[in-house]
Amino acid sequence: MTGTQTLERPVAAAPGKTEHFDVLIVGAGISGIGAAYHLTQQCPGTSFVVLEGLDNYGGTWRMHRYPGVRSDSDLYTFGYRFKPWTGTPIATAEEILTYMGEVIDENDLARHIRYRHKILSASWSSKDKRWTIEARRTGTDEAVHITANFLWMCQGYYRHSEGYTPEWADMDKFRGQIIHPQTWPEDLDYKGKKVVVIGSGATAATLVPAIAGDCAHVTLLQRSPTYFIPGRNANELADQLRMLKVDEAWIHEITRRKVLHDQAEFARRSFEEPEAVRQELLAAVGMFLPKEEVDKNFTPRYRPWQQRVAFVPDGDIFQGIASGKASVVTDEIDRFTEKGILLKSGKELEADIIITATGFNLSVLGDIDFEVDGKPLDFSQTVTYRGMMFTGVPNMVWVFGYFRASWTLRVDLLGDFVCRMLKHMKEKGAEKVTVALRPEDKDMPLLPWIDAENFNPGYLMRGMHLLPKRGDKPEWQHTQDYWHEKDELPEIDLDEASFVYE
Repeated sequence: MTGTQTLERPVAAAPGKTEHFDVLIVGAGISGIGAAYHLTQQCPGTSFVVLEGLDNYGGTWRMHRYPGVRSDSDLYTFGYRFKPWTGTPIATAEEILTYMGEVIDENDLARHIRYRHKILSASWSSKDKRWTIEARRTGTDEAVHITANFLWMCQGYYRHSEGYTPEWADMDKFRGQIIHPQTWPEDLDYKGKKVVVIGSGATAATLVPAIAGDCAHVTLLQRSPTYFIPGRNANELADQLRMLKVDEAWIHEITRRKVLHDQAEFARRSFEEPEAVRQELLAAVGMFLPKEEVDKNFTPRYRPWQQRVAFVPDGDIFQGIASGKASVVTDEIDRFTEKGILLKSGKELEADIIITATGFNLSVLGDIDFEVDGKPLDFSQTVTYRGMMFTGVPNMVWVFGYFRASWTLRVDLLGDFVCRMLKHMKEKGAEKVTVALRPEDKDMPLLPWIDAENFNPGYLMRGMHLLPKRGDKPEWQHTQDYWHEKDELPEIDLDEASFVYE
C-alpha cells in the first residue's frame, strides 16, 4: 500500500438505522490508527468503529500538501512502538502515510474505518449509559446515528479546515495571491516568482528551502526568531546496527530508547542550563551562516523550549540562505501594499505571492457539540485528569500528545490506559466511569490548561480559554512529561478515589 491509496469504506448501516459499538474512535490520523491497533491487540472481541471526516486516513499528513511537508521530530519516537521505522529520522508526509497504511493493512484495520463521516454532535445519556453520535456523510449529506459505550477522541487539536492568518491592514490591496499552507492550492505556480513567507516556525522552515530553487527569490519574514536544531537526517546508531545485521525490531527499540534519553537530557538542560543550551543551538546555526546573520535573525528572545524546537534536516533552510536563493527579514508588518508588504522599519518587501505560515486555530475536541444528559458541555468549566479525561464527562478519553517529545508517544501510553480501563470496567460490571475531584481537592486552585511560563506557542495562547482547567496536583494536570508518564500511567490505580463507577 502507498500513502496515496484510498481504502474501501466498510458497509455502513441502512439509512435511518442506529448502529451500536462498544467503542467509537474519532479520527483516522496517527492517533486514531494507533488506538484501533491497541483495541484489536489488547481488547479482542471489542466492537469498535473509526469515524473520519476526510476521504482517507492520515489526518494532518493527508491535509497538509504544501511543498516539502515533513515531520519536525524523529520517526523513531514519532512512529509507533509496535511498528519499526526503517527510514530516515525526519520523514516526508508520503513516507508517514505509507507507514500508517502498512499498520492498517498488517492489522486488518480497514474494515473498522468509515471515511467521509463528519461528526456534528455527541450526547451522553446517564439513563442509557451510552453516547449518541450524529454525523453527516460528506458528499451525500446523509444523516448517520451511532451509539457507543465509550468515546476515544483522536481527532487532533487544531482545525483542519482553515489556518490562522492575522488581520493586517490593507490586505485587500495586495494584487498578488495570499496563501496559507494549510489550504495550499494544488495548481499554485511559484516558479520565477517573488515569494514572501510570513512566519518563523517549522512550517516556514520547511517551505522556504522546498520552494527556494524554483522562485525568483523567497524571503522569510519573521516578527522574532525561533530556535532550530540543524543536523544530518540520519541516525548513526541505527545505521551502525543495520550494518551489523541487527533485527529491525531491535534497531527500532534501541534507537528509540537512545533518542528518548537524549530528548530528556535536552529538556532537562533547557530548564537547568538555558544559557548553555542557547549557545549550543546558536553555534549549530553558525556552522552555516555568518555571526551577523545569526545574531540578527536567528537569536530568539526567549529561552529554549518555551516554544517547540524543530529539527532542520541537513540545515536546508540555512543552506538556502547561504546560497542567496533565500533571505530572512526580522521586522513587523505595518500594512500590505499593492506590491507586497510595508514594514514598520519603512522597508517594502515586493512579492507576487505571500504565504502566511502563521500557525493554526485550536480545535477543542473536534468542534463537536457535546451534551451530557441534555445540558451543553463547556469543556473550559471542567478540570482535566492527566490531560486525558475531564470532570463530569463520562466514558471518554482524549489523546493529546507531547510538545517536548513526539506526539505519538502518548498514543501508545493512552492505548494501554484505555484498554486497561475497559477491561477493568468489564470486571467490575460498571457501565460508566467519570473522574471527580476528591475531598482533598476541594480547595485546590484551578489554573489554565498549560503553564504559559514554560510553554507558550501562539495557538495555545489564543485558545487557552477554550480548554479545561488544571489543578496544582499531578493527577489534575497535563504534565507534558513523557519520561515520568511512561512509568506513572501504567501504575494508576483504577480504583482510586478520582474514578467514580456506576
